Amino acid sequence: MLPLAMLAFGFSVMFGPVFYKLAQTVWNTDEQGHGPIILGVVVWLLWLRRDALHAAALAGQPAGISGWVVLLLGLLTYVVGRIQNIVTFEMGAAIPLLVGMLAVSFGWRVVRVAAFPIFFILFAVPLPGAVVDALTQPLKQAVSWAAEGILYAMGYPISRTGVILRVGQYQLLVADACAGLNSMFTLEALGLLYMNIVGHTSKLRNVLLAILIIPMSFFANIIRVMILVLVTYHFGDEAGQGVVHGAAGMVLFGVALLLMFIIDGILGFFFRNREGKTA
Repeated sequence: MLPLAMLAFGFSVMFGPVFYKLAQTVWNTDEQGHGPIILGVVVWLLWLRRDALHAAALAGQPAGISGWVVLLLGLLTYVVGRIQNIVTFEMGAAIPLLVGMLAVSFGWRVVRVAAFPIFFILFAVPLPGAVVDALTQPLKQAVSWAAEGILYAMGYPISRTGVILRVGQYQLLVADACAGLNSMFTLEALGLLYMNIVGHTSKLRNVLLAILIIPMSFFANIIRVMILVLVTYHFGDEAGQGVVHGAAGMVLFGVALLLMFIIDGILGFFFRNREGKTA
């Protein structure tokens, strides 16, 4: 327990300022406010594995050069992030640092047991601005195009110019938050967590579900934009920008999770025999 307590203390000293900075900036936004939840899930997953981690620590041997290489890589990433104020590097350094610390202190067996919780930290790392800018605009265009096409086919007087939707007397801008990039990121995290808890034995099934989460979240975001357009058209601008706007975000996650369960059930129908043989 003493080495573990020392590692936890050192980690908290290093990343306490990073967490505080994120709480004041990135995690204080709707787009990436899921960061603290991700960290809470990581702690919970490690707690669930406490017996396996303890057994692996007793049976394993501290890693040699390979563990130190990973640890030094994490330290270098952390230092560069702190000096250059690159929050992606600062938070991203937590992954190699944890891997290196556990490997050097307890061995690679412990790292293998803690592999998924450590990997899950990736979803708490803020997306680089260049990546967000490069992906947001195409996603906004695609969401706007799909929403316009569906509503027009339903008989609504709607048209589109770029990412601006005109329906009746109203004009709606599909903003960056409605592009769905961050919701895809969050839903992918939820999907991977779901797969880890359920524990499907088929790797192919898990890979297919992880890939299909992306179009599922995109479809759910189209539903969200369509709801806002319809509410604005039928009940006015105040209704569309009021409580319904926030509730539409909950609808997005509800639809995406429902689709995930349905798709997982369909995949289970095809992989049932294979998983039964593996079990």
